[in-house]
Amino acid sequence: MKKFILTLALVFASNLAIAQDLYSASRENNVALMEQLISEGADINKANERGFTPLILAVYNNNLDVAKLLLNKGANPNAQDKSGNNALMGAAFKGYTEMAKLLIENKADVNQVNFNNASSLIFAVTFGRNDIAKLLIENGADLTIKDSSGKTAKDHAILQENKEILDLL
Repeated sequence: MKKFILTLALVFASNLAIAQDLYSASRENNVALMEQLISEGADINKANERGFTPLILAVYNNNLDVAKLLLNKGANPNAQDKSGNNALMGAAFKGYTEMAKLLIENKADVNQVNFNNASSLIFAVTFGRNDIAKLLIENGADLTIKDSSGKTAKDHAILQENKEILDLL
């Protein structure tokens, strides 16, 4: 019985270490480590305790190389964290245009909403990310989506007094 418990503990610790390395590699843009972990069978869509997948972490930290690798290996571009936010929303929030382009090229849903019913376009407009808002609109963002307070992207542009976005909407 002691051997079983010890073996189980070692397996659990090993899996936890691999998962932590996966998230660290995502945060640090460590392509070599990410490739190694993937070759060892790491689950690239596994979320951490906050619901962040390696892709969400790579995007949020603007780590384009790891994001490209993850997407090429089949990472889900539409995975949501515990608030319902996805990688594209993170790129819109942070203003990472190249990352947003990469995600859209890899089939990120431009109309996916979080648990407050906010879309990536609403994020982009709210935070003044005009290049990303334009990119989202060019790629079919739904201008009629309303967040949980009943506001569309246009309503948020009016609140932000963002004439450039208002002209696009």
